Amino acid sequence: MENIDFQKMNGLVPAIVQDAKTQKVLMLGFMNEDALAETRRSGKVTFFSRTKNRLWTKGESSGNFLHVEDILVDCDNDTLLIKANPVGPVCHTGADTCFNEDNRMGDFEFLRYLQDFIDRRYQEMPEGSYTTSLFKSGVNRMAQKVGEEAVETVIEAISCNDERFLYEASDMIYHLIVLLTSKGYRLEDLGKELKKRHK
Repeated sequence: MENIDFQKMNGLVPAIVQDAKTQKVLMLGFMNEDALAETRRSGKVTFFSRTKNRLWTKGESSGNFLHVEDILVDCDNDTLLIKANPVGPVCHTGADTCFNEDNRMGDFEFLRYLQDFIDRRYQEMPEGSYTTSLFKSGVNRMAQKVGEEAVETVIEAISCNDERFLYEASDMIYHLIVLLTSKGYRLEDLGKELKKRHK
């Protein structure tokens, strides 16, 4: 376990909770050693309530739990960053976050979520999944599907059918992500390559 400095704040450390998918900051609470241990044990964010003077699992009364994905410690070992998936609104006021921000995933951020989902498909290979069938078909077939969808995208662009153009372009991107995953790459690798070229 990390050498977390609980002594600096009399047995407590701040715990910033961030949505694992949207990256929005959801709330801030405090943890003592027992709260951190319970969070790790249960997989649900548990704080030390300074007003109730006891451990308090977020969502214990509302059902709006925060399911932990990762726990990071800052460079001074005295602050935690907890990446979690919220069930329902986080704030007691009913707002998505305690900072009154909208916590919906943006359209662009969905591409990262989709890549993560496809990565899981590649690891787990569940039966009956179209994505699994693509992985099993091999690189040649996956590359062929990208080519087919690219041609269909070009056809719809030329025919000026915007709805079909977006549909086929989306198919092309999906199949490209599958191909990237099979080759051990992610969309972020395309970003790095494009960033190198951008002057």
